[in-house]
Order: sequence, then structure tokens, then C-alpha cells
Amino acid sequence: MTTYLVALPGTLLGELTPAARTELLRELSPADPRHTALGEHEDLDRFTLDEENSTFVIRLEVQAATSGEAETEARRIGTAALASAGLDENSAPMGPAAISGIDTE
Repeated sequence: MTTYLVALPGTLLGELTPAARTELLRELSPADPRHTALGEHEDLDRFTLDEENSTFVIRLEVQAATSGEAETEARRIGTAALASAGLDENSAPMGPAAISGIDTE
């Protein structure tokens, strides 16, 4: 298995309350990229929000056999975390995933 750091960009069209942000971060916690050497070195946050233009990036550490599987798993985790915070694909649409790092054992 390979560890991938996957970035999921998106746009926040709905409101992200402090409680919703806390829930989102809690849901993303198991896939926090700071658990990897690359993520720690790059000081990557699992969720970054640019409040000025309402864009966000979710960064996740995912174990997968291929980059395609990593992107699929990251999107599943990101979508579920957003949903737990009360945001769906209409209020927080995500763009294409990008692999931002790879760590093989």
C-alpha cells in the first residue's frame, strides 16, 4: 500500500458555523495529513478556508494501491465529513482531486 496526500478543492456556498467547522474537523481527523512525514514537514492542515473568496481545500492522508483509488477514497471521506457538518454538494461543491504527495514504504 502507498500513502497518498490528496487535496480536494471546493467552494463554500453555504454558511460554515463554528459548530459545523468543529464537526468537519472531527470527521477529517483520522485522515489528517500531519500524520505523515510529508504532511508534517509541509505543515498541512486538513481543512483550509479562504473566507475572502469562500474557497476551501481539504487535505487527506489516504492508503491506497493506486492514485485513482486514493482520489476516490479521499472524495468519499471529504463528502462524508462535509455532510456531517450539514454541507452537501450544492452548498460545498468540490473540484477535481489532486495528489499532493506520495509516500511508499
